[in-house]
Amino acid sequence: MKIVIFELEEWERGAFDQLSDGHSLLLTRRPVAKGLNSRYRDADVICSFIYSDLSAASLKQFTGLKLIATRSTGIDHIDTEYCGKNNIAIANVPTYGQNTVAEHTFALIQALSRHIPEAVQRTRSGSFSQKGLQGFDLQGKTLGVIGTGDIGRNVIRIANGYGMRVLAFDVKPDKKAASEMGFEYADMDKVLSDSDVVTLHVPGIEKTRDMISGPQFKKMKRGALLINTARGFVVNIQALLRALSEGKLGGAGLDVLPEEPVIREEAELLRSAYTGKGDLQVLLADHMLTRLSNVIVTPHIAFNTREAVQRLIDTSVENIVAYIKGEPQNLVSGG
Repeated sequence: MKIVIFELEEWERGAFDQLSDGHSLLLTRRPVAKGLNSRYRDADVICSFIYSDLSAASLKQFTGLKLIATRSTGIDHIDTEYCGKNNIAIANVPTYGQNTVAEHTFALIQALSRHIPEAVQRTRSGSFSQKGLQGFDLQGKTLGVIGTGDIGRNVIRIANGYGMRVLAFDVKPDKKAASEMGFEYADMDKVLSDSDVVTLHVPGIEKTRDMISGPQFKKMKRGALLINTARGFVVNIQALLRALSEGKLGGAGLDVLPEEPVIREEAELLRSAYTGKGDLQVLLADHMLTRLSNVIVTPHIAFNTREAVQRLIDTSVENIVAYIKGEPQNLVSGG
């Protein structure tokens, strides 16, 4: 089989080299995109991260594609309908960073609650003034967890260590976990209205698009914090800007943005205005958020630790090997 690994970092090369045994293996730093180099188009298996264009228009370039092994848990960046119609199997990595993303969630919470970025910037400029830097304790505060899957439960585990009260919402409540971990399920309105910090851990699917928008912000406590390490489109970005500018929200910690793949480079922002790639209003809102003092934006790194990325790569390789052996694993579509 011909296997092409896209979006490769140099240090990852060794992990994928084992796939060359008996197969044609190509490695490239480039993502999958329209106008793909012809030498990649006859791939049987491709493996990529979330910044590749895996829309139908892009996937049509492949002449005999059988498997997409995505180096991610989410598959919202893949046209699953096209894959289903064309017998292209999709394998994902179900779990690899449950504790990793949860730890980053609390890094964002702690940074906001104690004004860490502003404090660091101030001391670097030579000022040791404490004016405006008074934070608040997490102990005794209420944490609202939206989504209690693997990551959400790890967030709750950490929150327990801080002595926080935890309210949670999930479309499929895990009452056993609630009993064992000491948290309470409630409806969405109560979670939003009672929480000092709301953190999102839901999948990136159409049903969760704009899950948090104007009506939800109105229900939140004045001065509450919002944390999003899920997917950018789960939060309506214009509504978030309004909530921040009106003082409804005390701050936001975001590891994801709606137009994140486009905003990665300023050149892409300018180009999108002419090609129609991305929503220009959303892109501008993203840029505004990165400049607000009470907003922390990290570049989708919640998953990015040495340990988690190694687990991600190892499972992706295992997915490819298993598929080639005729014993596919972690299939989320096809096969």
